[in-house]
Amino acid sequence: MHGTVCFRYSVCSQLSSLFLLGFNRTVTLDSRLLTCFPLNGVSNFVDMASSVSAQANPAPVAALQRGIVKMVLSGCAIIVRGQPRGGPPPERQINLSNIRTGALARRAPQSQPDQKDTPDEPFAFQAREFLRKMLIGKEVCFTVEVKTALGREYGMVYLGRDTTGENIAESLVNEGLATVRREGIRGNNPDQARLCDLEDQAKASKKGMWTEGGGTNTVRDLKYIIENPRNFVDSMHQKPVNAVIEHVRDGSVVRALLLPDYYLVTVMLSGVKCPTFKREADGTESPEPFAAEAKFFTESRLLQRDVQIILESCPNQVILGTVLHPNGNITELLLKEGFARCVDWSMAVYTQGAEKLRAGEKSAKERKVRIWKDYVAPTANMDQKDRQFVAKVMQVVNADAVVVKLNSGEYKTIHLSSIRPPRIEGEEKNKDKDKRFRPIYDIPYMFEAREFMRKKIIGKKVNVTVDYIRAATSSSETSTIPAFAERTCATVTIGGINIAEALVSKGFATVIRYRQDDDQRSSHYDELLAAEARAIKNGKGLHSKKEVPIHRVADISGETQKAKQFLPFLQRAGRSEAVVEYVFSGSRLKLYMPKETCLITFLLAGIECPRGSRNMPGGMQVAEPFSDEAMAFTKELVLQREVEVEVESMDKAGNFIGWLHIEGVNLSVALVENALSKVHFTAERSSYYKTLVSGEEASRLRKDKIWANYEEKKVEEVVHVMEEKERTANYRAVYVTEITDTMHFYTQDVETGTQLENLMETMRAEIAAQPPVEGSYAARRGDYCIANFSADGEWYRARVEKVQSPAKVHVFYIDYGNREIVPSTRLAVIPPAFSTRALAAQATEYAFAYIQVPQDVTEYLNGQESAKTARLNIWRYGDFRDDDADEFGYKLKK
Repeated sequence: MHGTVCFRYSVCSQLSSLFLLGFNRTVTLDSRLLTCFPLNGVSNFVDMASSVSAQANPAPVAALQRGIVKMVLSGCAIIVRGQPRGGPPPERQINLSNIRTGALARRAPQSQPDQKDTPDEPFAFQAREFLRKMLIGKEVCFTVEVKTALGREYGMVYLGRDTTGENIAESLVNEGLATVRREGIRGNNPDQARLCDLEDQAKASKKGMWTEGGGTNTVRDLKYIIENPRNFVDSMHQKPVNAVIEHVRDGSVVRALLLPDYYLVTVMLSGVKCPTFKREADGTESPEPFAAEAKFFTESRLLQRDVQIILESCPNQVILGTVLHPNGNITELLLKEGFARCVDWSMAVYTQGAEKLRAGEKSAKERKVRIWKDYVAPTANMDQKDRQFVAKVMQVVNADAVVVKLNSGEYKTIHLSSIRPPRIEGEEKNKDKDKRFRPIYDIPYMFEAREFMRKKIIGKKVNVTVDYIRAATSSSETSTIPAFAERTCATVTIGGINIAEALVSKGFATVIRYRQDDDQRSSHYDELLAAEARAIKNGKGLHSKKEVPIHRVADISGETQKAKQFLPFLQRAGRSEAVVEYVFSGSRLKLYMPKETCLITFLLAGIECPRGSRNMPGGMQVAEPFSDEAMAFTKELVLQREVEVEVESMDKAGNFIGWLHIEGVNLSVALVENALSKVHFTAERSSYYKTLVSGEEASRLRKDKIWANYEEKKVEEVVHVMEEKERTANYRAVYVTEITDTMHFYTQDVETGTQLENLMETMRAEIAAQPPVEGSYAARRGDYCIANFSADGEWYRARVEKVQSPAKVHVFYIDYGNREIVPSTRLAVIPPAFSTRALAAQATEYAFAYIQVPQDVTEYLNGQESAKTARLNIWRYGDFRDDDADEFGYKLKK
C-alpha cells in the first residue's frame, strides 16, 4: 500500500442506523504514519483496494480474493478487511449473491421525531447471529460477481482459503435463515440451482423461517434508551453481563448489546482514554495521532465478539465499564501497547485494580511506544541514588514538606507529591488585618496536620522516592524572581506507610487534580485519590461538617508585661512540657507550651553560646566562630521535639531563662560537652554547675572546636609591693545582724532598713491572708523561698543551701545572715512580688582584716572563747573606738 488510500463504505438498507456513523464516511490512511498490529490467525494479505465501477456490470473474470471478516452487517452482508501493513488495513463490503435475509431493526433518526423505530423482521437477527458466530475474525475467500453503479459488490463467500470451504450462502439457505432470489436465476448456473434445492429441503424440513408460526418470537425487543442509567448500572451490582460489541466508536468507547434483555448501551472503558476523532466545523472528522490505530486495535479484538461487561459507574449519564474477553482485558492491553492513557476521574471505579492500569501505562512509557514515543520521565536525568534514598527527618514544614538530613550530612527540603495542605481563602485571611497571620495556628487543620506528621516522623529515618521536580515559577511574566523556588516532590514512607496517603485519609490534606497530559504526579496517585474518597465519605478533617478547631495561642515573645504575668506560673510548675517550634541560635529557642497555650522565647541557662550574625543598628554583626555549628547541633537534637523546661527567671526583653531537657539530656550540658559553648558564671548557683564544669574541662583538654586555640595560663608568683599612700576611710552606717564562729559577721544597710521592714510587713500580711499549703513546696538547692523561723514563728526570705532529706533542709536567711535546719513543711514558694528582684538580699557578709581564727586544737579552743568574748563585747558595748574603726575600716553601730 503506497501513499494515501481512500475507502468509502456504504451500508445496506437492512443496517441499523447505529452503524451509519461508523461506515458511511471517508477514512484517509497514510501507510508511512501507521504502525503494524500483528493479529493471530492471519498469514497473508491480499490488496483489496480496487477501482469501483461507475455502472453495474458483471465482473469479466471472477478472481478469487481473500480477507478477514471484520463485521457481519446482516444475514447477507459482511465487511472483509485485509492484512494490516503499517496501520489499519483497507476494507470492503461483500453482499451475498442470489439470497435475501430479513432486515434488522432500525432506530428512527433523532431529527425526525414523527418517524417510528423499525423492528426486526422475523429471523433477521438469527441470520445475523448465525454468520457472526461462524465468520467473525475468520479468514474467507470470495469472488465478486456483480458491481452496481453505486459500487456495491455481490459475490460468493467461502470459509477458508479456497472454494473447497463452506459456502456461506448455501449454509444460510440450508438452515432456513435466507430465501433464494429466484427471479434472477439462470438455468445453466449450477450454484443457483443448488441454492434452490437447499431452500426446498429447508421448507420440507420446516427449518428456520419455514417453521409454523412465522417466527414472531424471533423478533427482539430492542431498548435504545435507558430512563435512569445510574439505577440501571447499580442494579447490575458490578457483576459481569453477557454482551456483544456492536460498534467501536474509538479505542475506548464501544456500543454493546446486553443479553438477554437486548439493551443497546454505549460503554466507556473505565480508567483509560484513547485518541479520538475530532469533528470539524465542516462536518468532517480529523483523527488525533494514533486514533485510527487504537480503534482498529479494539475492533480487531472485540467487534461482534461475545464478551462480558462489568458496568461500574454512571457519572453524568456516561456508563463506565470494563470489557472482559476470554483472551484478556482490553483496557489493560490498550495501555500496555501505548494506545491509551490513564484518566484519573474514572480510575477510582475500575474494579480490577487501578494499580494494573498504572503498571500497563508505565510499561508503555518505558518502551516509548505509540502515544508515548516522545515521552521523557520526570526523573529521567536523575541518578538512581538521587531518586531513591533514606534520610532522617529534621523538620516538618507546615503540612506538605519536610527537611531531611542525607547520609552525606546535607539538608534537603522534600515536598510530598500531589497533595495540598489546608489553606484559607483570601477573604478569610484578610478578615482581621490588624492581627498577625500565623498559618500554622490560623488555618483550620493546619496545626493538626503538622502535629500528625511531627509525631509520626520527626527524628526518624524515612524512605524517599522522588517522583518529579517542579520547576521554579515566576510571580509575573516580567519578573525574574520566582514565586516558588524549585521543589523536589517525592513519596515519603516509613514502615511501609505513605505519609501523604495517611495525611489525606485523615482529612488533613487534599489531592491535587492535574491536566490529563501532566505526568508530574505522585507514583501512588490512585491511592491518594482513594484515601481522599474515604475521608470525604467519613467526613474527616477538612471534609467534616463540624465547626473547625480554633487554636488561640498567645505569642508572648518579646512582650515583657505578658511575660511577667506568665513567669510565676512557669516557675511554680517546675518541669513543664513544651515543643520546640524554632531555633534562633544554639542557646535561643522558641517554644510552644501546650498547657499554657502560649509561645515563648527561651534562653538556655548557665552557658554562653557563640552568637550568629545578625542585623544591628550599626550594621551586620559578624558571626562568632562555631555559631552555625552550635545552632545545627541544637536543631538536630531538639527542633520540633517534645521537651521539658525549667523556667528560673526572665530577662529585660521578656525572654525566659532556664534549663531544657530532652530524653534525659540537659541541652546546656550537651552543648558544653560538645565544645560548642562555655560555662557562664551564673551557673554557679545551679545544681548542674559541677556537670557543666566537668564537661567544659574535658572539652578544653581535647582542644575541640571553640577550645581549639585554648592555651592554659601559666601560674606566676605574685609579689605584692606595698605602696605607701594615704589611706582614706569610707564609713557606712549598718546594723550588725549575725556573727559567725569564724569571726565573720553580717550587716544590714541603715539606708534600706525601712524598705526591708515595709516588705516584711506586706509579705507577712499576704501570707496570713493566703497561707501556703503545707508540704506543697519541694526544696531544691539554690532555690529562693520563704522559711518559718523557729525562734519567733515568723516568715523570712531564705535560700536553700542543702537538702539532706525532707525533714532536714539547710536554709540561709538572706536578709539577716543566720542559718537554720528546718523541715520542708516550714518552707514555701516566695511570692514574686517579694523576690530578690523587688529588693535585693539585705545581709552582707564581712570579715575582720589582718586577723585569723586559731588553727590547732589549743588555739582553736582559745579562739572559740575569744570569739565568744568578742561577740559579747560587740553586743555589750555596741561600737568600737574611732581609732579601732580606722584600723579595721569599719564602723559598727547598733
